[in-house]
Amino acid sequence: MNRNLWLLAICQGLFLTNNVTFIAINGLVGLNLAPLGWMATLPVMGYVVGGALSTGLVARTQSRFGRKTSFQLGLAVAMASALLCCYAAYSKNFWLLVAATVVAGYYNANAQLYRFAAAELALPSFREKAISLVMAGGLIGAVAGPNLAAQTRGLTDVPFAGAYLALAGVALLAMLLLAFIQFPARPAQQTASGGRPLGEIMRQPVFIVAAAAGALGYGVMNLLMAATPIAMQTCGLPFSDVALVLEWHVIGMFAPGFFTGHLIRRFGTLPIMAVGLALNVVCVLIALSGVDFTQFLAALFLLGLGWNFLFTGATTLALTAYRPEEKDKAQGALNFCVFAVLAMSSLASGVLVTTQGWALLNLGSLLLLGLIGLALVWLALGQRRRQPG
Repeated sequence: MNRNLWLLAICQGLFLTNNVTFIAINGLVGLNLAPLGWMATLPVMGYVVGGALSTGLVARTQSRFGRKTSFQLGLAVAMASALLCCYAAYSKNFWLLVAATVVAGYYNANAQLYRFAAAELALPSFREKAISLVMAGGLIGAVAGPNLAAQTRGLTDVPFAGAYLALAGVALLAMLLLAFIQFPARPAQQTASGGRPLGEIMRQPVFIVAAAAGALGYGVMNLLMAATPIAMQTCGLPFSDVALVLEWHVIGMFAPGFFTGHLIRRFGTLPIMAVGLALNVVCVLIALSGVDFTQFLAALFLLGLGWNFLFTGATTLALTAYRPEEKDKAQGALNFCVFAVLAMSSLASGVLVTTQGWALLNLGSLLLLGLIGLALVWLALGQRRRQPG
């Protein structure tokens, strides 16, 4: 434990405040402004598409300028894009809103690297716990995000415009905190050597499974979370219930961060990822059982819990797939996989929930969960065959 890790955990929490608020309001603002109902989650999709498009640029800025400067650039973009979203809401310009969320994706791609930076701020024997601790900082977002959306939705005459203004302030606060974090300098030999080609790194089974589990697990979480505000509104539930469900969902996502690293160190990465997969399946079964408030609440809480086990495990697994001098391109590739799946799931979420309904959306997620299960079994069998004796 050190001051840098705690400050980075708070920055992670402020990042999740931005994400949760975006999820809570962008679909609803989009639903009010979109020319067609199925376009409602395009602003949500724009955020992750922008992230996918930014992964290469972020990798280059991280390599050239280092962690701190690159993270500060991301926060500057976050502030500017939040103000642009506010203007789009005031002017009732749907396509400007989508464009603003695409721009905000640069911040998303940057801040997704906080978890990898956490491992660099700790001793090698503590890196699983460091990743887990920084991800636990997302609890700030669990509480602040939904409440920020609920408390600021009527701050101005335009619904949710005040929330976008508040997010600009959140980005400014994160910039101030980040200024006090000291990231380790990159050794000269790491800067001079690029390591193995990216294709060689990506062909490793451990990289394939880490990327697949991280991306598909995040995709399932996003598929169901992005659709939840629209599904609950369709079922006649008030926005206060939506905010509470999202709050407990994000608590499920990040509260385990205080102990997930310990569990991974004790039981191994793949078993913890398998538990996360099982929790996601239980989430889907609860969601299919009905559309009362309690079912939304229980399903989304378990969805968050399962995501934490899967994503923390995938991040820890990924650390074994590349050398220090290969981190920028390897982490960029991992994040691109995550954002590509998130983009598709964001679009599918809006289309399916508005045209096919909540039940079919959940049934479709079982296919993605099955693919994760097959990937985990494949890697486990491969590791067993390589063990001596």
